[in-house]
Amino acid sequence: MKRFALIALLSVVPVAANAQDCPQPLRDARRLVLVVSDTMNSSAASLRRYMRAAPAASWQAEGGPVSALIGRKGLGWAHAFRTFARTDEPVKVDGDKRAPAGFFRLGRPFGFAPARIPHYLRIAQGTVCVDDPASPAYNSITTRAAVGWTVHGENMWRVRAYRRGLVVDYPTERAARAGSCIFVHVRRPGAAGTEGCVALPEPDVAALQDFARPGAVLAILPRSALERFKGCLPAL
Repeated sequence: MKRFALIALLSVVPVAANAQDCPQPLRDARRLVLVVSDTMNSSAASLRRYMRAAPAASWQAEGGPVSALIGRKGLGWAHAFRTFARTDEPVKVDGDKRAPAGFFRLGRPFGFAPARIPHYLRIAQGTVCVDDPASPAYNSITTRAAVGWTVHGENMWRVRAYRRGLVVDYPTERAARAGSCIFVHVRRPGAAGTEGCVALPEPDVAALQDFARPGAVLAILPRSALERFKGCLPAL
C-alpha cells in the first residue's frame, strides 16, 4: 500500500521542466539576466543575474535585485514569442513604447569610450541603428556612410544613454514592423520609462557588461508569465 501511495503522490507533485521543453535561447543558456515587471503595463522592473553549470543544472543567483526601467507603456510580446501571449496581452510593434517580452541573447557591449571588453563596439560619429522597416538594414547597427541620411534610425553617438550598454539580439520581423534597436543602456535622470529598451544605473550596466558572455540570455517577462515557464527559470 505504501508503494502505491508513493506512486500516487509523485503523480501530482510538480516536476521541473526538462531542459528540452524550455524555449530557445534559454534552453542552452548558462548565464541569465532576468527582468521582471509587475504587469504587462508596468514601466518599472527588477533585474537579477543567474548562472548554472549546465543546461540541466539549477540556476544560482549572482546578483540583484537591481531596479530597472523598461518601456514607458510596459511590455509587448516579441513577434518570435507571440504564441506565449494571452488574448489580453499585446504583441510588440514599432513605436509602441513597449519593451519586448521573451528570451533574447545578449549581444555586443558598446559605449562611447574605448574599452578592452571582448567584442566591444565603440560608438563613433556616424554610428546608427536603423529602425526604418523600409530599409534592408532594419534592426541593425551600421553607419550613416553606409545607409545615407534619408533612412530613419537612431544616431547613437548623439544619445547620452548609449554611453554604455549592450546590444540585445532581437529576432524581429521587418514585414510585421515587429520592433527594432533593443538595448540595455544607461538610465536617463528622471526618466519614467524607455522607448522599448532596458535601462539601468550606469554602474549596473558596467557590471552587466562584465557578466555577459557569448550565449548569455536576457529574459524580459511580466510576473504573471513566470508560471508559463516553470522549471525553466529560477524561482523568485
